[in-house]
Amino acid sequence: MLIGEYTHTLDEKNRMSLPAKFRSELGKKVVLTYGLDKSIFMFTVKEWGNIATRLADNSMLQADNRSFNRFMFGGATEIDIDSAGRILLPDFLKDYAGLKKNISVIGVQNRVELWNDKIWSEYKKVVETEVDQLAEKLGGIGVL
Repeated sequence: MLIGEYTHTLDEKNRMSLPAKFRSELGKKVVLTYGLDKSIFMFTVKEWGNIATRLADNSMLQADNRSFNRFMFGGATEIDIDSAGRILLPDFLKDYAGLKKNISVIGVQNRVELWNDKIWSEYKKVVETEVDQLAEKLGGIGVL
């Protein structure tokens, strides 16, 4: 399971080292795509296959499904993890997420999210003020 919060830096060649705790779980190749909330989603190749299957099962006759599939699949790219545990971030994804030097790397169970560190910090502050209400909502639908 991919969990935890880390801060890593982007080098001058757009490479970022992955947290050591994630490397064995991620394998030698990952899939990066546009994430939600201006993040980048990172999946193992196997998990991306599961996500892709579920997305493809949605009706292409519904505009929302078509739009979301275009967003996710259009931004998806396979990335090799080098022998030093680094990935090369494509410019279009780096620009989408506003990634600069410091990147917050967040493990979210079946995926990793890459965030601009300042945006992540601001987002986290907002969520921290709402966490009790969020838990209440999730409890109401039987999640917690």
